[in-house]
Amino acid sequence: MQKIKYPNKENWESLLKRPTQTVSDIEETVTRIFTEIKTRGDSAVRDYTEKFDKVNLDSFLVTKEEIERASDQVAEELKQAIALAKGNIEKFHAAQKTDRVNLETMPGVSCWQEKRAIQKIGLYIPGGTAPLFSTILMLAVPAKIAGCKEIVLCTPPDEFGKINPTILYTANLCGVTQIFKVGGIQAIAGMTFGTETIPNVYKIFGPGNQYVTVAKQLATKYGIAIDIPAGPSELLVVADDSAEPPFVASDLLSQAEHGTDSQVILVSTSEKLLNSVALEVENQIKALPRRAIAEKAIENSKLILVKTDLEAVDLINEYGPEHYIVCVENEDFYIENTINAGSVFIGNYTPESAGDYASGTNHTLPTNGYAKQYSGVNLDSFMKSITFQKISKEGILGIGNAIELMAEAEGLDAHKNAVTIRLKNLK
Repeated sequence: MQKIKYPNKENWESLLKRPTQTVSDIEETVTRIFTEIKTRGDSAVRDYTEKFDKVNLDSFLVTKEEIERASDQVAEELKQAIALAKGNIEKFHAAQKTDRVNLETMPGVSCWQEKRAIQKIGLYIPGGTAPLFSTILMLAVPAKIAGCKEIVLCTPPDEFGKINPTILYTANLCGVTQIFKVGGIQAIAGMTFGTETIPNVYKIFGPGNQYVTVAKQLATKYGIAIDIPAGPSELLVVADDSAEPPFVASDLLSQAEHGTDSQVILVSTSEKLLNSVALEVENQIKALPRRAIAEKAIENSKLILVKTDLEAVDLINEYGPEHYIVCVENEDFYIENTINAGSVFIGNYTPESAGDYASGTNHTLPTNGYAKQYSGVNLDSFMKSITFQKISKEGILGIGNAIELMAEAEGLDAHKNAVTIRLKNLK
């Protein structure tokens, strides 16, 4: 990891740059595939599945028999772990339900707000080097709590046309209604336009590589909502001498193993701590099965030494980390002054992987600095708020003249007349 000592604030932007390609670098490829799938449907999806996933499929839809076989292949201990995680995720997201907001703004003018579930949602679950069945829990569980009627899941097949059995087991457990063996750009395009086989949806959720991220952003041009522009995973840790260097190193590596374009950063006021963690990273990485991936990510990662806690927190808010671990003696200062972060993990015994799997919070979070303006996925992500109002005769008499005056001032006479005609009727 590159060590940077006391960086000047004017250099923060370049120092904190993510190791990702720009949209323009890959948008042409994404746009071309979208156009083909829009015009050729399943045929184009099949062609790109063969090209990218090296398999030619007769059918994309996962059958009931495949799901039943998958359940038999998942170890009982893992099923119990999934059940524990599912229970905690259900508890935390069910607690996010809110009551109807009901108010009489003035006599006879009743306004209220109610939430309704999005009817059709699409989940994208990466397969590839790490089949993220945990992401199904994070997305399908709140979708069911919200009341979404159709939950469509797309995930890439392996070279034999199979889906990881744990993905199928978890999807079935969580109430996913249809599962398709389709990955990458073609999956996002399929859920955007709909094909002969894949239904179109109203909102797409789920992480992916940079191509999937750009594909989701392109989907918004066709009227499809997305959760967040979630790209390569990232983690920032702030730690001082109260932190355990082996713990910090393990957290950094837990994110580094996600992918070669992941990024991890350690910020500290203690050079001693930075040096200790660097040695721990060097030692721990040797034992990782995904060592090659982690090493590439570590090349993109940094150890940053700052002078004060205030400077540290300013730099962290400028970065806006997806995952943010606070492991310092003065943790209250950092927590109170955190403005931009996807999810925060506090103390020596709160690894980021707890949030990834089983503590109950959601792990679908804004990356690439989007924590400055986006929240992570939560129950409301699967719902819409609808406002209602009902005005009585007393209410229109009380509010009517104000509406007339405002409409007239804007030159909208038909708006004014819609009130005037009612007021005359009441005289």
